[in-house]
Amino acid sequence: VDILAVQLSKRENELLQQKTEVTRIATSLKLASEDARRIVDEERTNARAEIENARAALQRVQKVLKEKENSSQRIGKQDVDELREKVQEARRVKMLHCPSKAMDIKSEIYVLRDQYAEISSSSAHLLKELELHQSFKENGVPSCELEGLESLGSMLRVVVRNDVALSNSSVQWFRIQPKGHKKEIISGATKLVYAPEPHDVGRYLQAEVNLGGETSVAKTAGPLDPAPGLVDYVETLVRNPETDYNVVVLQMNGIDQPTDSIHVLCIGKLRMRLAKGTTVIAREFYSSSMQLCGVRGGGDAAPQAMFWQPREGLSLVLAFETPRERNSAIMLARRFAIDCNIILAGPGDKTPW
Repeated sequence: VDILAVQLSKRENELLQQKTEVTRIATSLKLASEDARRIVDEERTNARAEIENARAALQRVQKVLKEKENSSQRIGKQDVDELREKVQEARRVKMLHCPSKAMDIKSEIYVLRDQYAEISSSSAHLLKELELHQSFKENGVPSCELEGLESLGSMLRVVVRNDVALSNSSVQWFRIQPKGHKKEIISGATKLVYAPEPHDVGRYLQAEVNLGGETSVAKTAGPLDPAPGLVDYVETLVRNPETDYNVVVLQMNGIDQPTDSIHVLCIGKLRMRLAKGTTVIAREFYSSSMQLCGVRGGGDAAPQAMFWQPREGLSLVLAFETPRERNSAIMLARRFAIDCNIILAGPGDKTPW
């Protein structure tokens, strides 16, 4: 009985220990269950928040896409409208500039230009006749007048009326400013003919003829007109670093030269060069000793001839293919020289540009 009592007592202690262990495990399980429930609730809350954020982001993306689609449609519509307008404008321009119409308009412009030149020449001639008649009536001095177009690229010639001989006469040409009537002598222009150069544009030209002690004056009716299209042509050449001209050397240091060879005159932004093949005749930078102007000695080739002094001790007279080429070369060289703070003028020229 004692042994059984002891065994029962031990059994009860074990059962109590097991009960305590079971209670502890149950408490742990309960805590774990609560932690799991709490974690599940937090995860569910986080998931719901992420779903809401994703839904909001999706809505924003859809809104942006819709706006882009609308804007692209508007831009596409605008582009289509602009393209349609451009096509219509191109068609209109094409209709207005048909080759036949362009040729007709061009021919009409040429005809009007010729008529204008003829009317201008006639009016200038009448004005000269009137002035000469009044001068001869008042002073009794043989009257002189200028023949030729009063524009760049032409040739002006002194003509004396009343059958007066010019064998013993002397001539001097002058430039006269439109404002102030300041008179400037053209050094070397002592012939009955004179080919205007670009420096004369916008100024009156006057020739004073000494006829046996009597002085007769012939003056242009108005300031010298520029050559049509020459300024735009020179502006086109200015964009190039250099421009080449085919020329013939008529004189070198006053001595006539053979005219059977072609030279190349190169006008650059910093210097001018004259060469025949690989032989360089002159190559000089723009400087104060350089002189450049139209030929003032007369002759039939004067409108196409240019005087050039590259440096002291060397002077050249060059003939170009056309008066337009000669005048454009003078204007181009003077333009480049001005960019180098150099003024290119002829002998004795003092009038500032």
